[in-house]
Amino acid sequence: MTNSTSTPLKRIRRMRRSANMRDLVRENEFKLADLIHPIFIEETLTEEVPISTMPGISRIPETMLADEVKALYKLGVRYVMPFGISHTKDEIGSDTWNDDGLLARMVKTIKAACPDMMVIPDICFCEYDSHGHCGVYHDEHVLNDETLLVKQSVTAARAGADMLAPSAMMDGQVKAIREGLDAAGFEHVAILAHAVKFASSFYGPFRTAVDCELTGDRKEYQMDCANGRQALQEALLDEEEGADILMVKPGTPYLDVVANLRRETHLPLAIYQVGGEYAGIKFAALAGALDEKRVVYETLTGFKRAGADLIVSYYTKQVAQWMAEDKA
Repeated sequence: MTNSTSTPLKRIRRMRRSANMRDLVRENEFKLADLIHPIFIEETLTEEVPISTMPGISRIPETMLADEVKALYKLGVRYVMPFGISHTKDEIGSDTWNDDGLLARMVKTIKAACPDMMVIPDICFCEYDSHGHCGVYHDEHVLNDETLLVKQSVTAARAGADMLAPSAMMDGQVKAIREGLDAAGFEHVAILAHAVKFASSFYGPFRTAVDCELTGDRKEYQMDCANGRQALQEALLDEEEGADILMVKPGTPYLDVVANLRRETHLPLAIYQVGGEYAGIKFAALAGALDEKRVVYETLTGFKRAGADLIVSYYTKQVAQWMAEDKA
């Protein structure tokens, strides 16, 4: 018997009764056009090298980059973020502003292979210098005003980059890059700022992937993971300086930062699902502990629910393959 005194006035479960109903009222979902795929490209390699800390991800030989990009494009991926693994390292990362250096070559190769592919290169020092820090390193400190990434940015723009992703977390870098690009005639090149980049332990697999030779840590310039209000300061300063998109990195541990920032800005927001997040899901899936596809989809949807418009994820290619299989 039904006790009328306990009958709910509102039955929200009605909105979940069938798949069609759930689809009708779904508040957030992701699509392939929301995803940016990072690629690791290494000089001198003759074949792909699997990354042990990120199963399913490899370093791509520079000679195979064009084919990889064409394969991604065929799957429907339209946005890539190339990271170079340089064999031409020095103390100041000078290869990053060499028009014939790896950064410029990667951009040129991608645009030549797929002119419609949007190229968003990581702009930093750490993969190109001998100490592994994100800038000019002197007396155990990274020098802020000598590390504003302007030369690298102009070099990448000249090579054909559509958007730049400066990641050094230096004060004033977005303003300096915007002014440098405009002065060089690249007003059309956008900036996806690593506006809130935390000094995170989740970067471990990435540092293995790019063969980073880090001395010490990056806590002096990357954000303290305990600070949420300061994260908003960092992001809103980048907006003032001319950033076109603001990014929070890593993703999963910092959804509160994304949600809070969403209330403070009208700019598009990006989130970076970093190597440790990818590895956590991947290794658990390999152990049979969870359903990989469902967990990835749930995680990406969570990023969107928190307020992210764009997602940088090592799962982008796999998601594209899953989507293609679902359509077949």
